[in-house]
Amino acid sequence: MSEFRRFLYLGFALLLAGCVEQPETDQNPPGILAPPVKQQQTAPQAAAPAPLVPRLGIAPIPQVAAGSQVALLLPLTGRQSAAATSVRDGFLTAYYSQPAATRPGLRIYDTGQMSITAALNQATQDGAGIIVGPLTREEVAAAAAYTGPRPPMLTLNALAGPASAGNALYQYALSPEDEVLTAFTQELNAAGGQLLDVGTYDSGSTDYAAAISQVLRINESEARDKRLESVLGTKLTFQPRRRGDVAFIFTPGQAQAERLLRPQLKFYFAGDVPAYATADAFEPDSNANQDLDGLIFPDAPWLLGGALVDGVRDATNAAWPTGGPRRNILFAFGFDAARLATALRALSQQSGSATSLAVDGLTGHLTIGPDGHVLRDLMWAQIRNGEPRLLN
Repeated sequence: MSEFRRFLYLGFALLLAGCVEQPETDQNPPGILAPPVKQQQTAPQAAAPAPLVPRLGIAPIPQVAAGSQVALLLPLTGRQSAAATSVRDGFLTAYYSQPAATRPGLRIYDTGQMSITAALNQATQDGAGIIVGPLTREEVAAAAAYTGPRPPMLTLNALAGPASAGNALYQYALSPEDEVLTAFTQELNAAGGQLLDVGTYDSGSTDYAAAISQVLRINESEARDKRLESVLGTKLTFQPRRRGDVAFIFTPGQAQAERLLRPQLKFYFAGDVPAYATADAFEPDSNANQDLDGLIFPDAPWLLGGALVDGVRDATNAAWPTGGPRRNILFAFGFDAARLATALRALSQQSGSATSLAVDGLTGHLTIGPDGHVLRDLMWAQIRNGEPRLLN
């Protein structure tokens, strides 16, 4: 789906839509070094910040046995370094929240300095019990094609098309379905709903009247008025009507386009129709979001709040003089990757099934499907007076 085209859908049933999130960058944490890790010339190590807190006051996840090794593969140098640094900081925050006595060993491999094959070879030789990463889709493709021996691997991106977890390859990504329309239609039909119409609009424009008139059939109402005037030979007092069989409107799009779209829907008599969007629709600006009042959308706990979020924010605010990562979703992504890796490593030691795993994280309630993809169950909120309010 082109990033310059968005879809406008109408239907009879609610679809729990996925979220599209854009990478953010953040300031690096204080440059304090962690306890020394043995260096190897063939595996460049990235310096890690000191523990942020001994433990976070959050529900524990299964602990990895002492002495086991975790390998983290990230492009900490090069054009992806800012995103990789945010992921690393989140990962280390979760890592250092574990009790020191049961905390696994950790080695960080810079894939900006070595090939994926070399990194996987070295991590395996170093005794990794689980590999987390790599980060970019190109790196994940290279890792998936790797045929040498390796431990279970949790990648930080996902490949297009079906996959199999039979080779202990788990894929964790923030990306939604590649084709939103197809996924939406399938879920809607499965729930007994019906897709009434689809309209497209150019998010680079500011006038979405043509698409709105089409799907709400405002143009048909206006055409009926013109026919009556032609038959009667007189000008009629007329107010267009929208179609009456719409249960809800789904409008995935960026925040700037949603702020324009929502008032235009109201202008065309659809202000009373429940409207749903993806997480892209929300940006934390209560003044700018006044026009979005009533919009319902799913998002990650990291952006909407909760007990786990409060604990992590308190810890990072204390550790970073500048206030920590704030709303950086890549930090939350790295934090959850560490918790997933710990839980997966514990399951492998217990010969458990990955599909039985469930982790409450900063990016959602996380489970793993039969194909090895990590599934995220998000929180739902509605914008009221420009601010998101959680829905029960």
